[in-house]
Amino acid sequence: MKTNYILISIGLLVASTAIAAEEEVKSPWTNSAELGFVRTTGNTETQTVSGKADVVYEVEKWRHSGHVEGFGTESEDEGTGLTAVSAERYELSGKSDYKFTELDYVYGLIKLQKDRFGGFEYEHIASAGYGRKAIKQDNMELDLEIGPGERFFKVDDGVADEEAVLRLSANYWWQISDTSKFTQELTSDIGEEITSTKSVTGIQANINSTLALKFTYTFRYKSSVPVDTEKEDTETAVTLVYSF
Repeated sequence: MKTNYILISIGLLVASTAIAAEEEVKSPWTNSAELGFVRTTGNTETQTVSGKADVVYEVEKWRHSGHVEGFGTESEDEGTGLTAVSAERYELSGKSDYKFTELDYVYGLIKLQKDRFGGFEYEHIASAGYGRKAIKQDNMELDLEIGPGERFFKVDDGVADEEAVLRLSANYWWQISDTSKFTQELTSDIGEEITSTKSVTGIQANINSTLALKFTYTFRYKSSVPVDTEKEDTETAVTLVYSF
């Protein structure tokens, strides 16, 4: 009888130790990288390869995130037969959130953007404001943000300029099933001279625990653009996502 008690005690001790160890090694990091094919319409109508990477570090009241993306392509001119770059866009951003309740937080954001064929040499945004988790469920969440900011930009062959903006953002995800997920991101930077809006709609299907196939449709709009530049751009992309 004593032997049984001893074996049960050892088993419980081993189980509790394993659970504690699992909790200890749970990483605060969430990372993903994407590589895929993009078809664009608008200022450039071509095909290209895109790459994205996201990193999130979350502990207690703090959440830090970084994002980098870019794509570029070379196309052959039908008249001359020469190869030239016909599309090139880069974006780099960093964001920190401080959660003062389970649903409410404040944020600080810096976003750097460069689009060689969008009529602007660069367009950068710095913003700080308030965020709230409007929906928080096991299978879906919705974050809403609002805050003032400053836009720093330069039109091609123009002079550097800046203006105050109001930033509005919505970030939604829905875990449809164990293997599929829907995402929607919407951001608008409203300024006196320029209003920039970006919408990214995505659907993701898991291949295994680390790989997934993702389809996204991206819509960009600027209220004011240089001559011979379209206000709207769209991207349709199919990418392979690696999470680690």
